[in-house]
Amino acid sequence: MWVKLCCLLLYFLALFVLARVFEAVAWYESGFLATQLVDPVALSFRKLRTILECRGLGHSGLPEKKDVRELVEKSGDLMEGELYSALKEEEASESVSSTNFSGEMHFYELVEDTKDGIWLVQVIANNRSPLVGKVHWEKMVKKVSRFGIRTGTFNCSSDPRYCKRRGWLKSTLIMSVPQTSTSKGKVMLKEYNGRKIEVEHIFKWITAHAASRIKTIYNSEHLKEEWNKSDQYRVKIYLFANLDQPPAFFSALSVKFTGRVEFIFVNMENWDNKSYMAEIGIYKTPSYILRTPEGIYRYGNNTGEFISLRAMDSFLRSLQPEVNDLFVLSLVLVNLMAWMDLFITQGATIKRFVVLISTLGTYNSLLIISWLPVLGFLQLPYLDSFYEYSLKLFRYSNTTPLASWVRADWMFYSSHPALFLSTYLGHGLLIDYFEKKRRRNNNTDEVNANNLEWLSSLWDWYTSYLFHPIASFQHFPFDSDWDEDPDLFLERLAFPDLWLHPLIPTDYIKNLPMWRFQCLSAHSDEETLETFPDSESDSDSENKEVFSSDREISEDDELSTCHRCSEGGVDACSCASHSCHHEPWERKARSYSSYSSAGDLEPDWAAWPSDMLHCTECVVCLENFAKGCLLMGLPCGHVFHQNCIMKWLAGGRHCCPVCRWASYKKKQPYTHPQPLSSEPLS
Repeated sequence: MWVKLCCLLLYFLALFVLARVFEAVAWYESGFLATQLVDPVALSFRKLRTILECRGLGHSGLPEKKDVRELVEKSGDLMEGELYSALKEEEASESVSSTNFSGEMHFYELVEDTKDGIWLVQVIANNRSPLVGKVHWEKMVKKVSRFGIRTGTFNCSSDPRYCKRRGWLKSTLIMSVPQTSTSKGKVMLKEYNGRKIEVEHIFKWITAHAASRIKTIYNSEHLKEEWNKSDQYRVKIYLFANLDQPPAFFSALSVKFTGRVEFIFVNMENWDNKSYMAEIGIYKTPSYILRTPEGIYRYGNNTGEFISLRAMDSFLRSLQPEVNDLFVLSLVLVNLMAWMDLFITQGATIKRFVVLISTLGTYNSLLIISWLPVLGFLQLPYLDSFYEYSLKLFRYSNTTPLASWVRADWMFYSSHPALFLSTYLGHGLLIDYFEKKRRRNNNTDEVNANNLEWLSSLWDWYTSYLFHPIASFQHFPFDSDWDEDPDLFLERLAFPDLWLHPLIPTDYIKNLPMWRFQCLSAHSDEETLETFPDSESDSDSENKEVFSSDREISEDDELSTCHRCSEGGVDACSCASHSCHHEPWERKARSYSSYSSAGDLEPDWAAWPSDMLHCTECVVCLENFAKGCLLMGLPCGHVFHQNCIMKWLAGGRHCCPVCRWASYKKKQPYTHPQPLSSEPLS
């Protein structure tokens, strides 16, 4: 999990750097930055009209460019980033969907039960034509959708009783707006009674009703009273402008943030005394001022703070978030982190997607489970102070320049989803490349596994836990009941259809003993000869040599017989156990002979675990142990090179290469026999 979290943080850092690169390229090509102010005088009439439409200001009665330019200047400063976004939005000819209501319940659930949005519904009376034609209605839908206003069509032929009860006997337009200033308040429905059925007139009717919800101040005395008043709203945003009504985006945001932020419009068209403006720190108009308990913040001075619905919405969400906003943010982050598993996991393609689905299910389940106590915790009545301190922390952190950079990057990448997905894919492929390279350096075999091999291993794992769960959960050391009661073994043989080879978990390997092969200091030939008593006669030496050679021959025969027995079936273990007891004599003889013949070093048996058999050769690679090499022992007592036996066990052969004893089952420890006494028998 921490690896995926680090990868996700690196991805966000790469996005931040990439956004700065794009800004540098744009500045190099065009010579301006996104935060640079634009002079409206230098813009064409079409661009000025586009800016007014994005801000939600009517311009139908302004035929001259001068009047349109003055209206743009009165609504707020224009930046290069806002102009670029407005032109791109106008060029995008995406069709906006409109809801078709099927009846009363559908209308109630979406319109009357929605407390934080505005709806515009065209009601078509029974056997009547619509009030707004199809072409004008499509223009209307596209125009109001910029400000978060949802649209729909209710045909009375689908539910005539509801239309009669509502009094909708002729085709009309219905607008739903929250009635109160509290969250989740009542919704009022207003009917359009205008004579002109044009898009601009209908839009002006919509903005007038939405602006009626905003508190409007017309003189300095009222402003002073409101500025010094302390009420339930801890966050207030003021618009100081020479306009007859606030822009449509400002009114739409007041509906969206009902109960969280109070929107106040200060109409300064007929003000004579503006001295109080200087007292509270307002020196120019228009100005968007955010007033919080921590102080005053001037919106529009930092990166990405445009005079538009989308920019101000992200700004206010970061300052005064809802619980649902935090949940959606955590959901997005958790799923982005879970999708990293698709690139971190190595091996077959099917394995990647199976692991991805498992990770997505696990992470989302844990997220939902962890949010349940948080929601219950926030509903306690004694946590108001904790909630206020949390919001204070959000306000402090999100009014910094770094937070404005993050919001600007979020708006940029969310408006270019293809770029976001391509960068995520490229980042994932880089992670996949480095992870594959790292595992290849570690000689991991799963990198080259294909789909069939992985599916086969997955089926073995499934059948192992389904039909043979005993062996699957065995961990070394473990005393099997079959060693004490052979009847269990016979009962298992009575059901050959359940006799499956289980997939043994490899957790026991890390518990196997490991050590390094060490040697004692070199001995001279005289010291080597001193290990044998000088009192032995030549005949005794010859007898010992004959006895040793005969013993080696007999043990070789026994080992070959044991190998054939292990290939034959069940009695292999009993045969192998004999070879384990005779093994040290053979190994010891070989070791002493090899080292004495070389005349070099003698193994340091004191460094070996007490239950391991003494030997100097690995039967897997048939190489002698070198000084300092890493050794590993199995429960049966046989010793091998660590790399050799790891490859043997990783290949699915969970048994000793010599005696075939299970590598995950404990065996009675071997006790080294005492050396034969040199005293003559009486």
